[in-house]
Amino acid sequence: MSTAPEALTVPEVMAALRLSRSKVYDLIRSNQLRSITIGRARRIPADALRQYFDTQMEEAA
Repeated sequence: MSTAPEALTVPEVMAALRLSRSKVYDLIRSNQLRSITIGRARRIPADALRQYFDTQMEEAA
């Protein structure tokens, strides 16, 4: 049984949201999407992606 990763890469978030790399980094810079940096690697916690998506759904309703 495979489980979802706890931290996603920028390309994984790009694929999940169907957005460009620059748009994902714009979301990170504007604090709409939380992320952490480990060394030179940027990671987005899976719960941060879910929270962003939920917020967008609430605003659209």
